[in-house]
Amino acid sequence: MLLNAMASNHAAPSGALPKADYRNAMARLGAAVNIITTDGAAGRAGFTASAVCSVTDEPPMLLVCLNRSASVYPAFTANGVLCVNVLAAGHQALSGLFGGKTPMDERFAAGRWSRKATGSPVLDDAAASFDCRVVRATSAGTHDVLFCEALAIAMGGAAQSLIYFDRRYHEIAAAPH
Repeated sequence: MLLNAMASNHAAPSGALPKADYRNAMARLGAAVNIITTDGAAGRAGFTASAVCSVTDEPPMLLVCLNRSASVYPAFTANGVLCVNVLAAGHQALSGLFGGKTPMDERFAAGRWSRKATGSPVLDDAAASFDCRVVRATSAGTHDVLFCEALAIAMGGAAQSLIYFDRRYHEIAAAPH
């Protein structure tokens, strides 16, 4: 049924949906906050993203959306590796640094980092980190969708997360077992 709907010509014409309406509705879609990092021949870079999701567990793969006009875009595409660092409670300031125009050295100075399989920076106190190689990219609108195979993971101590919902940060934590 979904494939039939995708092939249908009954969708609204491109651009018919007001951008403000779409953005306001998307604000109601809560999402985990992540810092995406890379390092390699093209240099170290990182940005804040909520457009991240699991694709499959066999092989372990997730996707990351990256704006082609972002200043970090050349580093990510040239390096071909990245780490998805899922932010924990208390990481709002770090998210703001990586989401703004702060110089890269200052961004990375605000956290403690290590490395795993790809050499991409892994945030030591992240809720979870997925160290990945980019296996495919496809363009969609203003962004590239990067399909990333996880080569290594790191898990934080407590089950907690930083969520972005209704244009604000919210901290959530699992009840103790």
